[in-house]
Parts: sequence; structure tokens; C-alpha cells
Amino acid sequence: MSKPLARAISQNQAGASPVQQDDLPTGERPHADAEMARVLKTAPLHMASDPTSGMITFWRHDPLHDVVRPMADHVIMTFPAEPVRFERRDGRAFVNGMTRPGTVTVIPAGSTSRWDIFQPLSVLQLYLPQTTLDRVALEAGTAAAGDLVERTAHPDPITSRLLLSAADALEGCAALDTLFRHQLTDLLATRLLSAHAGAPAAFRPIMGGLSPRVLSRTIERLRSDSDTDVSLAALAADAGLSRFHFCRAFKESTGLSPHAWLRQHRLEQAMSMLRDTDVSVVSVAAALGYSSQTAFAAAFRKLTGETPSDWRRRVR
Repeated sequence: MSKPLARAISQNQAGASPVQQDDLPTGERPHADAEMARVLKTAPLHMASDPTSGMITFWRHDPLHDVVRPMADHVIMTFPAEPVRFERRDGRAFVNGMTRPGTVTVIPAGSTSRWDIFQPLSVLQLYLPQTTLDRVALEAGTAAAGDLVERTAHPDPITSRLLLSAADALEGCAALDTLFRHQLTDLLATRLLSAHAGAPAAFRPIMGGLSPRVLSRTIERLRSDSDTDVSLAALAADAGLSRFHFCRAFKESTGLSPHAWLRQHRLEQAMSMLRDTDVSVVSVAAALGYSSQTAFAAAFRKLTGETPSDWRRRVR
């Protein structure tokens, strides 16, 4: 696998379009979603936003030749499909390479560069506020979050795989999808702090699970059929823990992440309703909080290999 070619350039190099660092205060810089929409001149195919953590977007855009201006958020990108030739200039360095699966690009908040992408490109992007990195670092008991390092098509299959999981894991069920996004964003922030910061963070090992009382209360909350808030923030607050430590303690106690546990519970509920009642598949989907019968059927098939109707016919 070829690697991007990077070399220093002078601001007077022919054809280089050097870009200076913006001196706007952070609060006056555009957020990444607005700047990316301006540069890519289209709308994302998919977008999942959580104001407390960040935003994940999936784009398919045309070739572009433009300057990405300084943004208020960190942008982390990975590429799920075809290799595409690109050039990136920032006034100090020139990178000429190919986007490839298993690589990531990091644009730290406040940085700016000229991009030339020569073919249509599919890209998954995470927009991460500095406040999320600071929170995860604080909850993990590390030193203050170090500055992220600029990367361009940098080999990192772990971060790439984590980010790509967002593309096909959303199931059309609000509770499940929100819980998954919270977990994924915190996990990605942890990974960035340990692998892509100027001063990599060292995280302490897990020290035990939830107490039996707290675990029982958490399970009861997750099993509730009411409108109980089962977001990661709500579950952690009820347990008296940070989001970072709650996720690790819950998995230590159950062997599953909160999202995986809730997904398994919803599957068991679906199987029970399909096997023991005559309610329609669309009614089962609605009862379990799915946005449509199609979304429920896709999620059910992903876990069982069968559609709900086929499974019902087989077991009855």
C-alpha cells in the first residue's frame, strides 16, 4: 500500500495556494457541518447529531478544489470505498496521496488548508467539539486533553473501523441509536486522545463493575417500556458515574455495552411478541420504538439472519 507523499513547501512555491492560520476566536469560527456543506456543495446522505457529544455524517461528493477554512470542531474522516487521488496544502506542507480504506484524516479545530480532490469521493466524518475531548479526558482521570495532531490519509485501521461502524449500525430506533452514538463518540474520543494527540493520554485500567444495586436499577431502567430516558448521560447520572466509567463498569458487570444489552433485550421482546401473539409485524415495530416496519425488519434480520415474518412462520 502506497503512503501519501508529504514534503515541506514555501509560501512562494508555484501552484501552492498557501493558507494562513485564521485568528478568529473559537466561538466565531463556523461549525464543521456548515463549513463542509459549503466546501462540498451538497448535503450529507446521512447525519446523526448529538449536541452533547458531536456529529457523524456520511457524504458522497464531487471533485473539489477549495480551501477548508478554520472550524470550531475537530474533523476526523475515513474512507469506506474507492481510492481517490488528492492533494492537501496548508502553507507549511504539501501532501499528495490516495484516500484508502483503513486510513484516517484529522483536521484539528482552527486549522485551514487547501484541498484538491480529483474524483467523486465517499467519506464518513466525525465532528468533535473540544469540550467532548476535555470531558472524556477528565472522566478518564488523565491529564488535560492534548492538542490533536494533523493527519492526512494516516494508516489507522482501529479508528477507521470504529468510525465506519456508524454507517451501518443505526437501526431506526431512537433509544438504540442515541445510545449507540453516545458510546461510539466517547470511544472515538478515547482513541483520538491515545493515538492522535501531541501528548498521548494513558488510560487507567478498569477497576470492577457496577454494584448489584446500581446494576439492578440500570437494568430496570433499560427494560422500561415507558418514555424513561435511556441515553448514556441519563444512565450514567442515575448510577452516579461519568459516562466513561459507567460504560466500562456496565460491560465489566454484564459482558455487553449498554447499547448491545438494550439491542439484545429488544430482540428478545420482538421474538416473544412474534411467537406468542398475533399482532402484526408493523405493530411490533411500533411497540419497540422503531421508526418503520422496514427499519425493524432490517435490524431483526441483521441479528437473526431472518425477516420477522419468516422467523414467526418457522417457530410457530
